[in-house]
Amino acid sequence: MPWHGEPALLLLSGASGAADAFVFLCVGQVFAGVMTGNLVLLGASAAGAGEDGVALKVAVALGAYFCGVAAGALMTGRRSPRVRVLLGAEVVLLGAAAALWGLELVTSYGDRLGVLALVAVAMGVQGRVRVTPTNYFTGTLTSLAGRVALRELRGGDGWVLGRLAAVVAGAALAALAERWWSPGAALGAVVMAAGALVLETVPYRGGRPGPGKGKPRPDRGNPAGAV
Repeated sequence: MPWHGEPALLLLSGASGAADAFVFLCVGQVFAGVMTGNLVLLGASAAGAGEDGVALKVAVALGAYFCGVAAGALMTGRRSPRVRVLLGAEVVLLGAAAALWGLELVTSYGDRLGVLALVAVAMGVQGRVRVTPTNYFTGTLTSLAGRVALRELRGGDGWVLGRLAAVVAGAALAALAERWWSPGAALGAVVMAAGALVLETVPYRGGRPGPGKGKPRPDRGNPAGAV
């Protein structure tokens, strides 16, 4: 199976940070992939806090993310090409959003909602690429902190830290682009997702399958054990 392991996970984590930063800064006060944060924003909006129209943007993000996950789940019925198919779909969606933004075709509130929907669907698809999370990290951070406290660090925890750092770096890249060249604010997520697709496409010659292959781990929903 063509899999280059942790480097691809790092790129996907960076793409997630870049996508969320782009949407938060350019669409406004909403996330494309962090649904927990969106639920908090929805509650705050219901209480009258935050910007006007946040509730609608959150609803669009939640619905689009749900559709992306559902589409990804249907596509994962395929065997060897399924990861490449998912990543290809994600790159197309992110590329469409980046093109619309970069060509300055987003001129209305409705247009911004459309860009939000494209990126949120892409993040939902990404959520189905591997059992290792690349667009939500609370459980990852919780489990890592627990292992640090118990002095039970694992050999792969350097890569876990790398994924957390990649989210920050991706968000910083999108924020810098938005500040210095706004039309390119969405390009970082596209480039990193495309890089992960390239890694998946290059034949893997190692003797050991990557960490994301196979059935989901039993600790998938358990922050105490998930990585």
